[in-house]
Amino acid sequence: MPTALEIARQATLKPIAEIAEDIGIPPWLIEQHGEHVAKIDLKAIEELKDQPKAKYVVVTAITPTPLGEGKTTTTIGLGQAFSHIGRRATIAIRQASMGPTFGIKGGAAGGGYSQAVPFELLNLHLTGDMHAVTAAHNQISAMVDNSLYLGNEFGLDLNQITWKRVLDVNDRALRNIVIGLGAAGDGVPRQAGFDITAASEVMAVLALSKDLKDLRARLGRIVVGYTKQGEPVTAEQLKAAGAAAVIMREALKPNLLQTLENTPVFVHAGPFGNIAHGNSSVVADLIGIHTGEFLVTEAGFGADMGAERFFNIKCRVSGLKPDAAVVVATVRALKSHSGKYKVVAGRPLPEDMLKENPDDVALGAENLRKQLENIRAHGVEPVVAINGMPSDFASERRVIHELAASMGIKSAVGTHFTDGGRGATEIAEAVAEVASKPNNFHFLYPSEATLRQKIEAIASKVYGADGVDYAPLAAKQLDGYEKNGFGNLPVCIAKTQYSLSHDANLKGAPTGFRLPIREARASVGAGFVYLICGDMRTMPGLASKPAAISIDLDDDGNIVGLY
Repeated sequence: MPTALEIARQATLKPIAEIAEDIGIPPWLIEQHGEHVAKIDLKAIEELKDQPKAKYVVVTAITPTPLGEGKTTTTIGLGQAFSHIGRRATIAIRQASMGPTFGIKGGAAGGGYSQAVPFELLNLHLTGDMHAVTAAHNQISAMVDNSLYLGNEFGLDLNQITWKRVLDVNDRALRNIVIGLGAAGDGVPRQAGFDITAASEVMAVLALSKDLKDLRARLGRIVVGYTKQGEPVTAEQLKAAGAAAVIMREALKPNLLQTLENTPVFVHAGPFGNIAHGNSSVVADLIGIHTGEFLVTEAGFGADMGAERFFNIKCRVSGLKPDAAVVVATVRALKSHSGKYKVVAGRPLPEDMLKENPDDVALGAENLRKQLENIRAHGVEPVVAINGMPSDFASERRVIHELAASMGIKSAVGTHFTDGGRGATEIAEAVAEVASKPNNFHFLYPSEATLRQKIEAIASKVYGADGVDYAPLAAKQLDGYEKNGFGNLPVCIAKTQYSLSHDANLKGAPTGFRLPIREARASVGAGFVYLICGDMRTMPGLASKPAAISIDLDDDGNIVGLY
């Protein structure tokens, strides 16, 4: 089979103005970036509001393996499939971070014959939104240190400055650094560090802002650190928020692309799924919800992570209510959740894992059961999408169908990687049927609950934990956030994506564990309190994998090696 890049280069693309016209976006709201990419003016939210509202479908997954289970590929395949059953869909996905793109994970455009294109542009900084986030974040960083240098007017405690710098590159040596060395004019020496851009609070602000005014207000609410008395110091106090908003003005406009089959795709914002809330932008959805019969969006990693945050953070902000959810499962991932195999990114699957063994699938299927329960816990009905792979056996897929049927849940096999949209028509038909029925969507917890109550609701109802253990630092921070008026915010728990628990080694649907909360951070601009769970020392910093793929230019200037 051709590589993803080769397939993408063979695609017949429509002019992006034609794609926009097909979904009712008039020419005066389109800002073209070449022939096949455009930014959409936010006036489209108001201009399209009287158009019929699409069914809102979120694609999530079981707990993945390090190889990934094809969630983006399924999202795009499903979006394409609707046209094969006579329905119209728009897709909304996150923007690629170049850190993972140049690492083992590779690109974020989907795969096979279910891709968003142009492939190279999507994976290599697109219209520059990532750079805008980086620049806006670092503008605030510079003004933090400038305030210290000019006398520390707001009394920032050097040991409680929470605002780092960011870079969209895998560079572990920058995680922890000392700045301000040199002459007196070079700043105040202190310990600092870099995060990867996708983990920036500015990225989360971009994803959750509803308009430019909201973006500006959220940037102003960013807390950069605390005084010795525990009082928060904000970007607004530093007069840094206005400059950051100016830098972010164009980045707030969502990007419109298309799939290999010319289905419209909004590609906008890229908050990490295991650190931040892992969902594409609110503004893209507010536009996309009025552009077809279905809006198919994707939430990062498993239903315990991206989908939980989609429901409790993104939908709380946007006001949109999901009509159905798709839980992507693969035979190989469920075999992995049997606990018998070790899957390592970049290495072949264990030989025994490729043999027919429905019993192993049945063992691991408890993970699927729990993730389906997690969707239903929010009053939404799921559909199981089995992302079919050549190594699957019919007996193994049958286990998945039987589990779904035992719960009264529809399931279907998709071959969209090899067959494009026509390979996902059964999934599309199941989703259309489920989305046509009313549901009882609700949040997992009310805004007025305390931060600890919210954490414990997620830990017990979603992860399956017996309780929560708070490190002394985390307990002190949570008390301070309640005191400072942040207790009404939802919570976002950073944990491993490879287990329902905090421990990547616990497969399936583990029980009998307590969730350890090591540290808490108030991401007030983004609008949530961020918790670091368990041993996450490498997660908040720059990605741990250095550049792992071979990429270069040939003699004609074409990209080679990006698969």
